[in-house]
Formats: sequence, structure tokens, C-alpha cells
Amino acid sequence: MAKVVCVLYDDPVDGYPKSYPRDSIPEIKVYPDGQTAPTPKSIDFVPGTLLGSVSGELGLRKFLESQGHTLVVTSDKDGPGCRLEQELPDAEVVISQPFWPAYLTRERIAKAPKLKLALTAGIGSDHIDLQAAMERGITVAEITYCNSISVAEHVVMMILSLVRNYLPSYQWVVRGGWNIADCVTRSYDLEGMEVGTVAAGRIGLAVLRRLKPFDVKLHYTDRHRLPASVEKELNLTWHPNTESLVRVCDVVTLNCPLHPETEHMIDDAMLAKFKRGAYLINTARGKLCDRDAIVRALESGQLAGYAGDVWFPQPAPKDHPWRTMPHHGMTPHISGTSLSAQARYAAGVREVLECWFEGRPIRDEYLIVQGGQLAGVGARSYSAGDTTGGSEDAARFKG
Repeated sequence: MAKVVCVLYDDPVDGYPKSYPRDSIPEIKVYPDGQTAPTPKSIDFVPGTLLGSVSGELGLRKFLESQGHTLVVTSDKDGPGCRLEQELPDAEVVISQPFWPAYLTRERIAKAPKLKLALTAGIGSDHIDLQAAMERGITVAEITYCNSISVAEHVVMMILSLVRNYLPSYQWVVRGGWNIADCVTRSYDLEGMEVGTVAAGRIGLAVLRRLKPFDVKLHYTDRHRLPASVEKELNLTWHPNTESLVRVCDVVTLNCPLHPETEHMIDDAMLAKFKRGAYLINTARGKLCDRDAIVRALESGQLAGYAGDVWFPQPAPKDHPWRTMPHHGMTPHISGTSLSAQARYAAGVREVLECWFEGRPIRDEYLIVQGGQLAGVGARSYSAGDTTGGSEDAARFKG
């Protein structure tokens, strides 16, 4: 029997919910590209409830314990002696979410000699040293597409929030003011702007489709060019690289995976190529950007605004400069963990575990690493290597 360690974020400060604002959520059975939503044999949770926090347990306890497996659930994941590190020596499966990642560095993998499966409840496995996982023969999987539309919706919301100066205007109301001039001195229409996405995979393409009705001019760059029919449908301009795209866009949204080729791709040199006063949206991964370069660009006015929900490391230390830089719209990493999305990625985790323990193949679209090499969607989306360097700084959040 296996030991499964599941790292989840803390419960709400007021305690695990006893009721919810809505009685149900829509059931999504098929994604826009035809891929089916997760299809486990059964689930032991109510869709629309909080599953991603410690008390939610991703709805896994009944299933795992009924088969004789051990489930350990914790939010204590950072720093020497944390609960995660205590449990690693005899863990066969480690599960975590991108929003509160269990950083599986080479050093931690070395402390987990029995580890066979590292599973991401969500999308994005950059919190795992993929190179070390390949060398050890560890399978890495994630629940591809489970929250792609959730993130795409969040991107559109953040674009509008920045361009229309929503957050400062809301704060005037909270403070009892009616300062219209202060609200609109940084407010513009999105209509007619040039908007581009770096990467046009599941999330990037969904963003483009949602922005088309705003009568903007759409651009994209991706190492896999979209079909000509899609480019024509959305009137897209393709760019061979990021530099070409940022030179012409008023709004840039990052929707690419983090791997060694994309780490810190948005640095001082790249930001200097942006239009002055452009907006940058990042719901992909914080480490795509040079942290301090973003701060400098906002302070100088090269960027008019930066919004996103991804940081490095996560949780971000309390003195992380993105918390206090000007003209930002940052939130904790929440775009892909709406209650709607949680129902899908919890079901996907259940599906993968059913396959794992029954010796059945895991869906190809869920695989990142298998058999010592990048596999499935991982072979298309990632490059070999490690992006976990510096993740130990997440322990400072505790202080």
C-alpha cells in the first residue's frame, strides 16, 4: 500500500465553509478542443465546494483509505523540518497545486527514495525539478485543461481592470470619496488597442477568443503556429518571437509554461522594447519575469500597469516588492482555483490515481515526464531542466 502526501493551501481564516453562495456549478464535460473533462469512476465530493484547502483534501481520503493507502494532508511545505520534508522519505506519491506548490527540488527528490509519482492538481509542473525527475524515473503528471478557461477569464478581467483603472477607482469608493478626476487620469478604452499573447496554447487561444468582441487588434507568438483557419477567424497577426510582438502591442499577456528557455524572458532588455505605457498581464508563472525589472519598469513609466496572480516563490515573502510597486493589480495565485475549477482538477487527480493504482495508462495529455523523458503534453510544452532554484525563499513567508 502506498503513502500519498498531499500539499494544499490553508483553510479560510474564518474556518472551513459551512455554506456557499451558490447551490451548484455548471458541469463541463468537454473542453473547446474536444478533450473530455476528467472521467474518474466516481468522486467523493460535492462539486462547487472548497476542495483545494487542507480540510477539502481534494476529496481523496475515502477513496485512498478504502484501498488501504495512507493519505497525509498538510499546508506546511517550506523550510527545513517542514511537514512535507518529514513525510518525504516514505512517500510514493506527492500531490500539490500550483497555487501553493510543494517545490520538489533535486535535494528533496533525493530525500524521497520511494517517490514514483509527482502529481499537479492543476496545470504547470515547473515546481518540480523535471531534470531530476527524469533521472530518477519519476512520473510527473498534471490535469491539463482543467482550469485553462478559468485562467483565460482571469486574464480578461485583469486587462480591463488595468486599462480602465478599476482598482484605484474602487478604493476611492471604499474610502468614502467621489474623486472622478483621480479615477480617470489613468483610465482608457480597450477598444482599438493592439493586444498580444506570448503563447497561444489552450489558455492563450482562449484569451484571444474572448478578446475578439472587444474590437481590438490581436497578435500572438508561439513556437507552434496556429492553423491558418484560426488566424483568419480571429484576424490574428503572428510574430516569430516575443520581441517582435511586444514592440507593437499596447497590452501583452503571458500564457506560456515556465521552463529554462522561458525563465526571466521578460527582463530589462525585453521591457525596453515594449511600447511606453504598455500593460503586462502575467497569470502564467512569476519567474517568466525578472522581479526587479518589473518594478523598475513601473516606476519609470515604461509599463503603465502590471497585473497577475503568479509570483516566485509562492507564497511570496511579505516584503516581495510586487506587493508595493506602483500601478499593479496583483492577487494571490487564484486564477485557476475557482470553486468551478477545483471540481475538475480534483476529479482529474482522482482519475490519475485510479489509473496509477490499477496499473492502467495515464492519459497522454496529462503526462509531463514518464520513463525518464519528457512525455505527452510535456514533450510539446516543456524543455528539460530545472526552474526551482530560489524556491527556498518561500519559507520567509512564515516570518
